[in-house]
Amino acid sequence: MKKAFQSITFLSLIIALSLTSCVSGKKFKASQARVDKLQRDSTFTHSELTNCNTTVKSLNADKSSLQNKNSSLTDENASVSSDLKSLSSQSKMTIADQAKRLKNLQDIIQSQQDVMLKLKNTISAALMNYKADELSVYIKDGNVYVSLAEKLLFKSGSDVVDPKGKEALKSLVQVLGSAPDITVIIEGHTDNVPIKTNNFKDNWDLSTSRASSIVRLMTTDYGFDSNRITASGKGQFHPVQSNETVEGRAGNRRTEIILSPDLKELYKQLYQ
Repeated sequence: MKKAFQSITFLSLIIALSLTSCVSGKKFKASQARVDKLQRDSTFTHSELTNCNTTVKSLNADKSSLQNKNSSLTDENASVSSDLKSLSSQSKMTIADQAKRLKNLQDIIQSQQDVMLKLKNTISAALMNYKADELSVYIKDGNVYVSLAEKLLFKSGSDVVDPKGKEALKSLVQVLGSAPDITVIIEGHTDNVPIKTNNFKDNWDLSTSRASSIVRLMTTDYGFDSNRITASGKGQFHPVQSNETVEGRAGNRRTEIILSPDLKELYKQLYQ
């Protein structure tokens, strides 16, 4: 009887332990499920936060772009307003005022043309003893051009002005002395035959040096105003004839002296 009681007690204990184990396992699974859900929720929340940050950055960039556009539009509006004020001021000019202004412009242009034509004729007369293949004088784009051939000024490959060329330049400076409002540009030009010597690397170098030699001669030796003259080398890049022939290459080897009128009064009338 005692053994039977012990057996029953032991069996009851085993059943109790089994039940306890089952209950603990269910709790663990439930806890594990909650942890998994929390991890999924955390991952989703982090993804949403990243998307929100990206959206904020995009919105900030759009805001900056709109601010820049607004600033640009503000500047354009100010410019347009200024132009409108200017147009409004001009529109207030009477027909008589406009006609008077046009007449003033025409008078200034005609006066400049008369001055340049007189200068061209005076220079032509001063240099009349030189042959047509040595120099020419003409008007182009409102400027007087004095084009001097290489054979009048220089030996081949040299930047030293020949005596005959010096006399021509001296006569030109004497004429320009009576035209104080004229500015002068000296342009050296060559043909396209390559040159490379101890003194000159290429045609551009030669043309620049020749122009500078003429400027020094006109200012230092003949007293021309240095503030009114500029030297410029064009090399082979502005031919007036074809470089395919001997005659054409000779025509391209030249020095052009460009005489320009004072246009300050004309600009004043245009933009007042």
